[in-house]
Amino acid sequence: MSSTAPVVQLRLLPDALDKVPRTGAVGSIQAGELALPEPASRLLSAEFLGRAAREYWRFVTRVSLGLVRVHYAGDHQSVVVLARPLVLLRFREPDYDFHPDRASVTWRIERGLLVAGDGRERGFLRFSVAELDGQDAGEPGRARVEMEVRNFYPWLRGSGRFARVGAWLYGHTQQRAHRWITRGFLRAMARDRCYI
Repeated sequence: MSSTAPVVQLRLLPDALDKVPRTGAVGSIQAGELALPEPASRLLSAEFLGRAAREYWRFVTRVSLGLVRVHYAGDHQSVVVLARPLVLLRFREPDYDFHPDRASVTWRIERGLLVAGDGRERGFLRFSVAELDGQDAGEPGRARVEMEVRNFYPWLRGSGRFARVGAWLYGHTQQRAHRWITRGFLRAMARDRCYI
């Protein structure tokens, strides 16, 4: 007799996308609401956030068929194409933040081929989870999960006369790929239950 794991349901929310300007930073949020068979408060732990962070980077490698990989060093991690020196993004060591009803892990963007020179050390990528509604111990819960990019200066957008075309190009390539990957990750998180 096989036991079936409790079901986690995900409802994806509409993406919150900043308009891609010709100059300045861009941002986006991909989010969803999880319906859980247990209280959502257990997702507000260092253990869950650590597993979620590792799974996100594994998911990026898996969906890119191994072309995009993550290399870890003492105080940073790099997202590379196959191997160094093709560093797409280099992040500082992740920062974890915990509150009674929400928690997050933030990777601050240092530099990389995808980052404009004036955008170094300015943007971040953040995965967060927030408990929805007050829940009693042992009861099913709901949580909002989201991946946020904020204050990102894309190199692809360019500058000057090219910026108009570059803004369009960024919005239809790099931004679209990030949205696709992130929404896929949120679906996999609920479907596979590999770390929930």
